[in-house]
Amino acid sequence: MRSGPLPTLAQIAQRRLVFAASLVLLMTFLGGLGFRYFEGLSWLDSMYTAAQTVTTVGYGDLTPVTPEGRFFAIILMLTGAGTVLYALTLLAQSVIQSEMVEAYGKKAKMKQIENLRDHYIVCGAGRVGRRVIRNLQKERLPHVIIENDEKKLAELDLEGTTVMIGDATLEENLKGAQVRYARGLASCLPDDAANVYVVLTARGLNPDIHIVSRAVEEQAEPTLIRAGASRVVAPTIIGSQSMARALLKPAIADFMESIVAETLDLVFEEIAVDQQSPYANKYLRETNLLSELNLIVVAIRRSDGRLEFHPNGNTLVEEGDLLIVIGQAESVKLIIEKNRG
Repeated sequence: MRSGPLPTLAQIAQRRLVFAASLVLLMTFLGGLGFRYFEGLSWLDSMYTAAQTVTTVGYGDLTPVTPEGRFFAIILMLTGAGTVLYALTLLAQSVIQSEMVEAYGKKAKMKQIENLRDHYIVCGAGRVGRRVIRNLQKERLPHVIIENDEKKLAELDLEGTTVMIGDATLEENLKGAQVRYARGLASCLPDDAANVYVVLTARGLNPDIHIVSRAVEEQAEPTLIRAGASRVVAPTIIGSQSMARALLKPAIADFMESIVAETLDLVFEEIAVDQQSPYANKYLRETNLLSELNLIVVAIRRSDGRLEFHPNGNTLVEEGDLLIVIGQAESVKLIIEKNRG
């Protein structure tokens, strides 16, 4: 039995068109051979006469004169015209099918986007945006990419990813990405003014959305915060801080880079404590975070936004808190499953 993926509609259409074109060329070549043999024409005149016959253009300056040549021309007219008609039919069929498939694909994509809830939106697929997208893909989180330059998407694996080709600063595109129902938005455009506009628009459409914006210039950070960004990240500042840390404190830099690269199997995670959580209204010493899971609670963000760093065993975990923990990836996975259960 033959195995392997089935050919796509585009591949089938391409094969048909190549087959039809080959038939037309073959008929023209055979016609040229016939006219040279029966009429004694030169190769150029033979091919010229054969092309006239196959394409049903008709005879003008050159016509078959011998009985054999005329009989051969009749046969070539019937077979050649049928071949050209078949090729044109395949061409029209391929164009219509491609347009229908494209229209259906757009409709299906818009339907898919309309049904998205609690998803993430990434505006811009440049160097910064691509890293955000890859992390979302790694976590298998639903997300929509808004990018007006298709070339920037070529470096990404877009399987299972929804893409909107358009300007992220336009309100209609943000609405089309269902920003009203999105959980978070990352504005990664290479221009601060564009990022400000995206943040303003998104915050106006969804007051509860978590917005992280890129700042190209350091001076743009307070403007983005006033526009409604929850967090502002300046890659140039972060890069310079990393360089300074690598220069002055290389051991700490190696440790931080190992966590980011996951070479130490250590990860940071945040655990939301709701009413059903087994950690709600318990002291840290009463939980299994350190004793069984060997996780370190680095900080607790309280419901009012306060951060408590390095809490001890007598710290009470309350409903609405956010636990920031560090530990092995498997243990972090277990605590997430246990907290959800």
